[in-house]
Amino acid sequence: MRHVLGIDLGGTKTAGGIVDAGGNVVFSAAVPTPAQAGADSVLRAAAKLAASLLAEAESRGLQVDALGIGSAGVIDSARGVVLSATDSIRGWAGTALTAELSARTGLRCTALNDVHAHALGESWLGAGAGVPSVLFLGMGTGVGGSYVLNGQPLEGASFAAGHTGHLASPFAVESGQPVPCSCGGAGHVEAVASGPGIFALYTRLGGSTAADTRGVYALAADGDPVAAKALHRGAAAAGSAIGGLANVLDPHIVVVGGGLAFAGPLWWNTMETQARAELLPPLADLLIVPAQLGETAAIRGAARRALTLIPATEGSHA
Repeated sequence: MRHVLGIDLGGTKTAGGIVDAGGNVVFSAAVPTPAQAGADSVLRAAAKLAASLLAEAESRGLQVDALGIGSAGVIDSARGVVLSATDSIRGWAGTALTAELSARTGLRCTALNDVHAHALGESWLGAGAGVPSVLFLGMGTGVGGSYVLNGQPLEGASFAAGHTGHLASPFAVESGQPVPCSCGGAGHVEAVASGPGIFALYTRLGGSTAADTRGVYALAADGDPVAAKALHRGAAAAGSAIGGLANVLDPHIVVVGGGLAFAGPLWWNTMETQARAELLPPLADLLIVPAQLGETAAIRGAARRALTLIPATEGSHA
């Protein structure tokens, strides 16, 4: 059986795994991303991780034929270039991602945005397996999404599709003024529904006990009214966005991932209640479910793209 290497390259961590044609992660490893050291340092770290995984594969007698990368940023997947990126990875915009890592690893290479990779993994083997269309939402440090139709994430004319965190939200307005967002705009979902958005809202409401979003959740679970208000509003903003997107896209299933999706019932129940309040009547029975693949989702999604680089005669992935 042929194998490929899937890499999930984020601003904090770069994870990789050797994946077989059936989507099984044979083994994996991760290293910190030297995000503030610049693009070349990030590429060197990813190449070093790839080299260690390839060496292990060779020691096991496994042939690895291609490399797939799910990367932070807006990725031109046709050229394998980072079109734009936040400062979570310094100098990342403009990086020739596939050319650089192909040269450093000797493998055929493909790349796509990391949230699209996550969604592709879930639609292939996770919570969205076996259905034609999957709306994926990632709720964590940021808010992102992807719509996977017949096994392909829709990346958009400018490869910028999926910025679900930057929809306008009625929950991101305070005293008539839109809440500033990480993108430089204001009044967006991410401003109040992301982990940092919920924590910032908690502090604006007068909370001072919690040190981070996890602390806000713990206080809310214990009945703290300020923490509960912040968590409820953040979850409701997420649900409102999910319901609205479902009305537009009419997916077979909605899959919700990211840290907040697994925080517990306080967040999930509020999110789902608000999402269902938004749904049009024909979508009343829409499934809204948590992601299943955890940290391997983006690795598997990137690997799925890499498998397309192998001629059908070389493997059984088709």
